[in-house]
Amino acid sequence: SAYRALQNLHICAACACACVFVFAQRTREMASEATPQPQPQMSGTPHKAAHQRSLSGSLAKEEDFFASPAEFVQKTGGKVVIEKILLANNGIAAVKCIRSIRKWSYQKFGNERAIKFVAMVTPEDVLANAEYIHMADFHYDVPGGSNNRNYANVDLIVEIAKRAQVQAVWAGWGHASENPRLPDTLRDNGIAFMGPPGFAMRSLGDKISSSIVAQSADVPTIPWSGSGLTVDCSDSGSGKVLSVPENIYLKGCVSNVAEGLAAAKKIGFPVMIKASEGGGGKGIRKAVSPEVFPALFKQAQAEVPGSPVFVMKLAKKARHLEVQVLGDIYGNVISLFGRDCSIQRR
Repeated sequence: SAYRALQNLHICAACACACVFVFAQRTREMASEATPQPQPQMSGTPHKAAHQRSLSGSLAKEEDFFASPAEFVQKTGGKVVIEKILLANNGIAAVKCIRSIRKWSYQKFGNERAIKFVAMVTPEDVLANAEYIHMADFHYDVPGGSNNRNYANVDLIVEIAKRAQVQAVWAGWGHASENPRLPDTLRDNGIAFMGPPGFAMRSLGDKISSSIVAQSADVPTIPWSGSGLTVDCSDSGSGKVLSVPENIYLKGCVSNVAEGLAAAKKIGFPVMIKASEGGGGKGIRKAVSPEVFPALFKQAQAEVPGSPVFVMKLAKKARHLEVQVLGDIYGNVISLFGRDCSIQRR
């Protein structure tokens, strides 16, 4: 009973404190209401006065706001005015793009729809009642089925971009996002590609050429059939296009079982047989001895027809770590930190 009485006392004390706090808070509110408040001066464009604090909570400066994307590009020394974007992707990728750019548009222009979005829509997307369709400002119907008929079809993407009169195309990830033909063809048609240029994709998107570029920059690499191959990257900072010549590229490849087996013996078993254009588990085999190598080599080669093949030392008990880097055409580069991709859900 004494314990229960003490509990009741604590509850009453807590209630009393809460009442005192509420009373004090209401007293301050009444006093504030009774005191005339100065009215904000509405000068300049309306949204500048209404958004003196950014979404992050920090105070925004007057020069942080712009009337339109055109004014933003002019005052910041940009090159391309982007007011309409074609989304060459679907699903959550398209949703994330729209949400991110609209948030930025609200912070910069006080209008989340200062930049319009054009969506590509398949019959499957309509059937799924996909969210990005409702979020986009315009949409174009495209054929359904495999992605080479829609989101990975470079010619179709460029055709829709021209028809919709967009200034830029965002491909996100997957589909045509790593096809160098897309940025090259868009550039030839005067349309910006929101991503790396074609020459960068060719140098870094291919497993063999990217390993050669890494070695050229003194990045440690695991032993492979192209160990020691380098290219001159001393002038890459001056805007020179960095590429891997074909004669050096071919030295990293193994074209048949005999060449592959010779490279594997030099590297030391166990090794990985990899098709340069493979991915997602296709075109890759682990060989633990010379006896099993020929059959596994042919399997990896057959899964990605026409792809160059190379051999690399097996890294045991390894983790797959990625560091994402974001750069622009003005030479600004930042790291978006790393993440452990050792276990990926497909």
